[in-house]
Amino acid sequence: MSDSIDVTTAELASSLRTIREGEPLVQSLTNEVTMNDVANLILHWGALPVMADSPGDAGEMADLANAVLINTGQIPAPKVEAAREAGRRANERGVPVVLDPVGVGSTPSREAVAESLLSELEFSIIKGNYGEVSALAGVESEVKGVESVGDYEEIERTARSLADSTGATVVASGVEDVVADADSAYRLSAGHDRLGDVVGTGCMLGATLAVFAGALEDGHAAAVHGTLAFGVAGEHAAEMDHNGPASYRTNFHDTVAGLGPDAEHVTDLELADRISRVV
Repeated sequence: MSDSIDVTTAELASSLRTIREGEPLVQSLTNEVTMNDVANLILHWGALPVMADSPGDAGEMADLANAVLINTGQIPAPKVEAAREAGRRANERGVPVVLDPVGVGSTPSREAVAESLLSELEFSIIKGNYGEVSALAGVESEVKGVESVGDYEEIERTARSLADSTGATVVASGVEDVVADADSAYRLSAGHDRLGDVVGTGCMLGATLAVFAGALEDGHAAAVHGTLAFGVAGEHAAEMDHNGPASYRTNFHDTVAGLGPDAEHVTDLELADRISRVV
C-alpha cells in the first residue's frame, strides 16, 4: 500500500451530502455534562439526535436508530444497562455502534464497564484519546479524570492492536489523530489547539463519528471522513472572530452547521499533506 490513503475532497463532500440527504437517526447514550452539545452537534451535521438512555426505552429506540453512540462519561448502573440493551439491539439489526470510553484507565470502575461492553457488544468504531485507547489495548497509560497525559510514541501500533482485537476501526484523538484498523494506521493532521479549551469536544467527536457511521456503509471511511471534517471545522472556527473559549465554542457549532458539501473550506481543502500511513 502507499504511504497515503486515497481520500479526496470530492469523497468528503459526498459523505457530507449523504448525511444531509439521509438525516440518520443517531441515538446517544452519553453523559449529562456534554449531552446538550452532543445533541446539537448531531443536528448541525444534518442528522437527527435522540438521547434515549434508560432501560426499556433505550432498546426500543435502538430498533429505530441508524447508529448508536455509547459514551461512558458517567456510569450509573441503569445507564450502563441501557447501553448494553441498545448495543445488543443495534448489533442484532446490523446498525453501527460507536464506543467513546471516556476516562477509561483512570479508575477500576470505568475499566470494568469498558471491558464488559467490549466483551458483550460489537463496535464499528472505538474513539478515545491517546490514554483511553492505550488503556483499552492493555498498554501502560496515564489518564487523569478524563484527560490523557504522558507520552504515547507507539500510539499508532497501539490503536492498530486494539482494532485487531476488537474488529473495530479505532480513532485515537490527540495533537494529531490516528485512525487504525487491523491492517493499517493513518495519522491525520486536522484540528486546532482551541478545541482543547472547550469541555466536551472529545464527546462531540464521538457524536460526529456516530453521525458519519449512521450515514455511510463503510465504517473505516466514516471514521476517516468524520475525523477530518471535525478537525477542519475546528480550524475554521478558530479563524473566525472570537474572544475566548466560549465564543470559539459557538463558532465551532456554527461552522459545523454550515459545513455542507459545497462549503468553501471543503471544496478548497488540500488533503495531500494531511493524511499519511504510519504503520
